[in-house]
Amino acid sequence: MKHLLTLALILDPLSPWAGETAVLPASVELSVQAPPALLKKLVIAPVAEARFMETLRLPGRVALDEHRLARIGPSISGRVTQIKAFIGQGVRKGETLALINSTELGGAQAAYLKAKTQVGLQRLAVDRARRLFGEGIISQATLKEREGALVEAEVELRADDDQLAVMGMSPQAIRRLAKTGHIDSVTPVTVTLNGTVIERHISVGQIAQPSDDLFTVADLSQVWVVAEAPERDAHRVSLDGLAAVEIPALPKRHITGKIIYVADTVDPSTRTVTVRMEVENKHREIKPEMLANMIIQQPSEAGLAIPAAAVVRVDERDHVFVRVAPDRFELRPVSLGPEQDGMRRVAGGLVLGQSVVVDGAFHLNNERIRKELE
Repeated sequence: MKHLLTLALILDPLSPWAGETAVLPASVELSVQAPPALLKKLVIAPVAEARFMETLRLPGRVALDEHRLARIGPSISGRVTQIKAFIGQGVRKGETLALINSTELGGAQAAYLKAKTQVGLQRLAVDRARRLFGEGIISQATLKEREGALVEAEVELRADDDQLAVMGMSPQAIRRLAKTGHIDSVTPVTVTLNGTVIERHISVGQIAQPSDDLFTVADLSQVWVVAEAPERDAHRVSLDGLAAVEIPALPKRHITGKIIYVADTVDPSTRTVTVRMEVENKHREIKPEMLANMIIQQPSEAGLAIPAAAVVRVDERDHVFVRVAPDRFELRPVSLGPEQDGMRRVAGGLVLGQSVVVDGAFHLNNERIRKELE
């Protein structure tokens, strides 16, 4: 009967719908009366308010933790005689990475030994002058002159001691030099933290300068994830807040960390704000320069929400069944946000308290389609 009525409307030139697509009123096409058996299976609940998490996804990359990074070079210039560390090797603080032979160091050690000898001679002279002054053989001015010479020699010795320390000699090595008087112009290049050698720019025989970075050592047990937040979203990023990380190369890893830095300025070329977070990497599966997504979630203001199970797709749009009578329901289009924890935010189409089908909507929609085809 319904099909005959539709055909009559199309053929009748006097029909008020003549020339238009024949569409039945929404109250007929998009409503359905639930049979008693189906009605018992439906779960109906009012539209309520809920809080959702707003998600901000920022593209980024894994970077070295610069607080756990050391670029190591020689303390003095000299020729490389031996290399003891290579890329990928684990090293510990104080371990020798290379040996350098430096004539500059040999000269500084010789100057130290000369200054030490002068201090010894000046002390003997002062002791002798004090005895002579006590016997009245020399004047007090002569004694003061000898004591002044001793002070100058001691100052020179301390300066040479400090110079050796600046050149990389340890206090133990300086004491050994003072005791034995043996000049050793070979100095070690030592590591300053526990970690892994990730870069090496050194070869045997090369002349190394204090400005050269011969080795780069990094502690990879903790890394950074660095991302750029659009300036319009920068206010949604909180320092010391928690964030999650998705790394495409590690799809099964659930990674979280703390945001440790939010830039105070906007990059004028990209209109973004740099955001940085710390991530534990005890097993070293996370590699620097891997691509990553930083995911920041914050609770939003309360809004209308319905269960995701209440939604049916009709003509590529989201719809829900609204109860309009004890056994009758209307299929209404709605605007919804993405699903979170089985719920979807309502952006439009429903009001607070409306009764909707939250379970059984699929079967009710099948009943509606069956009735239309009759």
